[in-house]
Amino acid sequence: MHRLAAAPHIVWSVLFIIAPLMFVIYYTFTDANGKFTFSNIASLAQASYFEIFMRSICFALIATAVCLVIAYPIAYFISKAKPKTQKILMMLVMLPMWTNFLIRTYSWMALLEDTGIINTFLGKIGLGPIHMINTAGAVILGMVYNYLPYMILPIYSVMSKIDVKLIEAAYDLGSNPFQVLTGVIFPLSLSGVISGVTMVFVPSISTFYISQKLGGGNFDLIGDTIERQFQTAYNYNLGAAISFVLMILIMISMGIMNKYSDGETEVVV
Repeated sequence: MHRLAAAPHIVWSVLFIIAPLMFVIYYTFTDANGKFTFSNIASLAQASYFEIFMRSICFALIATAVCLVIAYPIAYFISKAKPKTQKILMMLVMLPMWTNFLIRTYSWMALLEDTGIINTFLGKIGLGPIHMINTAGAVILGMVYNYLPYMILPIYSVMSKIDVKLIEAAYDLGSNPFQVLTGVIFPLSLSGVISGVTMVFVPSISTFYISQKLGGGNFDLIGDTIERQFQTAYNYNLGAAISFVLMILIMISMGIMNKYSDGETEVVV
């Protein structure tokens, strides 16, 4: 019965996880004629592709850092609220996720355009217009907005389980609020921080729709390059090679998360 119950999961994993990965690996190490080659991987050493990878990593790191700075105090505030208030606040955090990803991105286009809502308001008070759309800042803003809940949720989940007695003990031993934060709360919430960082960094580094709409196609990211190879250039081998390298980056991120999120935390008072 256990084997029968696991059968749908096994079939799903084979069809939608293992099989696609095998196709990616096959196209990565073959040419158009199906012959084994390393030329697809070697071609990624070109300066243009290196620039794309560096830009994607840079944007993803900035978006992740901004999400962490915003999410950590929000998660802390929610974890200290009353249980009923926590439910309401968490619903408000998740509320934007109920709207389609494309609609949320288009909404930011309407806000950031030169004739958009924000610039119209700034113009009326004599501060605008300010060119915001089709900039690197707009792309990062789109990443932060769309992936911020993925940073808040794991941090809140860990913070809500912190024993209040540890914080009280730290105060009783003479610690000030900053020492309590850095010596007790942050170490105990580190696993949530690592999980949130991974959950934001992975989709940020592989995104493509945000950069196309909010960046106006001026900022080529890894996701944009992969999409172009498959849908426009029809170079499946090169597209698979880029996907393979991206998959390695994601696996490294997951490895870091597993290493630190499950480890023991040390409280320093």
